[in-house]
Amino acid sequence: MSLSENLFERAVKRIPGGVNSPVRAYGAIGIAPRFIDHADGCYIYDVDGNKYIDYIDSWGPMILGHNFPAIRESVIKASEKGLSFGCATAVEVEMAEFICERIPHIDMIRMVNSGTEAVMSAIRAARGFTGKNKIIKFAGCYHGHSDAMLVSAGSGVMTSGVPDSAGVPKGCTEDTMTAVYNDLESVRALLESSQGETAAVIVEAVGANMGVVPPKKGFLEGLRGLCDEFGALLIFDEVITGFRLAFGGAAQYFGVKPDLVTYGKIIGAGMPVGAYGGRKEIMEMISPVGNVYQAGTLSGNPIAMAAGLTQLKYLYDHQEIYTELEKKGEKLYKGIEKIVKDRGLPYHLNHIASLGSLFFTGEEVVDYSSAKTADTAAFSEYFKGMLAQGIHMAPSQFEAMFLSAAHTDEVIDVTLDAVKKYFE
Repeated sequence: MSLSENLFERAVKRIPGGVNSPVRAYGAIGIAPRFIDHADGCYIYDVDGNKYIDYIDSWGPMILGHNFPAIRESVIKASEKGLSFGCATAVEVEMAEFICERIPHIDMIRMVNSGTEAVMSAIRAARGFTGKNKIIKFAGCYHGHSDAMLVSAGSGVMTSGVPDSAGVPKGCTEDTMTAVYNDLESVRALLESSQGETAAVIVEAVGANMGVVPPKKGFLEGLRGLCDEFGALLIFDEVITGFRLAFGGAAQYFGVKPDLVTYGKIIGAGMPVGAYGGRKEIMEMISPVGNVYQAGTLSGNPIAMAAGLTQLKYLYDHQEIYTELEKKGEKLYKGIEKIVKDRGLPYHLNHIASLGSLFFTGEEVVDYSSAKTADTAAFSEYFKGMLAQGIHMAPSQFEAMFLSAAHTDEVIDVTLDAVKKYFE
């Protein structure tokens, strides 16, 4: 028995499912998850000493690669002063100023501790600002595990939310409506049916939790127009895309301005952190200035802020990284697509910049329904075949692959060789 298998055997006795987040489980794969000991650059090492090329990047924030020296040093230096004070610190102010002065659609920002908390707080702010209750989300888009966002995707447009998790009362989701991603008419229908009571439309600017599903041309622009027409706020969930597609995230990449934006762990270089921000008049609804309550003892933690500010400053000063990641994405994802096509396999590869997914379906994937046509059993075999060759990916058909600045052309070539071997 390997050390990972032994650890998993111990874990399931004390931790539900043996993991502290479902995405870490290999349940769909049928093997024990790999327990990671350390990571460096684009490589991750498990407790058994196995080395893998990592395409999870801690679910996105390791855009500069694991254990980036400047970030590591900033964390060590900050921790020497103490781990948490529960009081205001200078680095929080520096972080807020740095972001607001460089992201045109953010006048003010509030730090929180996770993407889930950022979304929950942004929605509360939207409701407080508009005086309306209803929210529109999209089937297949994940916005964290707060009650109002755990709504069953169903099929087609839903006019009232049905909880997708035990423990969520129906009352918590009755004001959450579900539209079809990439389908503006489904959004218009919900806005009209809500009779002016929609506070906000929240969207992953690039769908990245049903696999990678980019927005069709005009979709995000259309959402902006619909929100303006019906007096609703537009919230971009940029937990995945923020500071990854471009320094200004998907809003900059696509040239569409949201009213509010949410961020996750990338602004902490992988530390537990999140944030939400946007127009001043909306953000001034937040306590202690306004009457929309939100708080957190660990929000703006000095260690997380030090790590995140170091990463954001580096990204801002080296924005050529985004051009390089586009090129690497073309090489990796187009390379996988060619391998699949050359073998006459009916699979689809979706990608945008450094994000990509190979869907084991013959259907073009443009929304949640088409993503769900994928053969998860075929993906499971692919995952195991790639892991055996030292390629570490998300253990789910419906998650993204992430490239980092540390992935070299040589590393991508090794990955493509592994894909070839598997399909041969």
